[in-house]
Amino acid sequence: MRKAVLFLTVAMLGIAPSLSFAAEPPAAPVPAAPVGSFTDAQRAEVESIIKDYLTSKHPEVLAQGLQTLQKREQDTAEAKTKEEINNAKDKIFNDPTSPVAGNPKGNVTIVEFYDYQCGYCKMSEDAVEKLLKEDKNIKFIYKEFPILGPVSAEASKAALASVKQGKFQALHAALMNKKEHLTSEMIYQIAKDAGLDVEKLKKDMAENALNDALNTNLKLGQDIGVRGTPMFIVNENIYPGAIQYDQLKKAVADVRSETKKP
Repeated sequence: MRKAVLFLTVAMLGIAPSLSFAAEPPAAPVPAAPVGSFTDAQRAEVESIIKDYLTSKHPEVLAQGLQTLQKREQDTAEAKTKEEINNAKDKIFNDPTSPVAGNPKGNVTIVEFYDYQCGYCKMSEDAVEKLLKEDKNIKFIYKEFPILGPVSAEASKAALASVKQGKFQALHAALMNKKEHLTSEMIYQIAKDAGLDVEKLKKDMAENALNDALNTNLKLGQDIGVRGTPMFIVNENIYPGAIQYDQLKKAVADVRSETKKP
């Protein structure tokens, strides 16, 4: 009975057991017991066997089982996100309120959801800037996603308003490269240093259209499963969290490799 319980347990965990009982003669077949036919004592024994096996004798089996479960959950979440991305293609890739850099006709599109107060977004900025400088066939779409408080929203409004002065790239890079925690005063000083007319910027920031754009991005992020910043979408592949240059470059290469397949 004990061996049957052990094999049943590891099978449920999705792991092939590395156990051998060849030294023992095969047991005679035992008819399957009807469901619910175990006595309380038998159930207690089964639970004790499983607990002892997983916690004392072979804890690695439990660890492997948890890893398998986590991988399944991650794969399920990513599949759902990809489905939602496919359903929201126009809002993600064709929203006229989202600033664009690189080559508007590039054969690979990267979308980034970010927050100007996010340290991981700032860590990823060098990779983004380097890739856009080296690869002239990438379309890059910026999605303001201010989830870290009022100052984040203010910085996002300033960035979107800077488009009217043709200074989005300059202000975006300056805000991302500011390592300190932002304040309202810092935002406008950074804007001034980046060559913007601050009074005009503040006036443009008051337009309702900017609030609408930010709310649209926040709703979009919620719909497609953006759980934090940054989150990158390379064509339809998702890359949550901070990203290194080599990772981003490989993500682009993988997309191009896929499109070449018949």
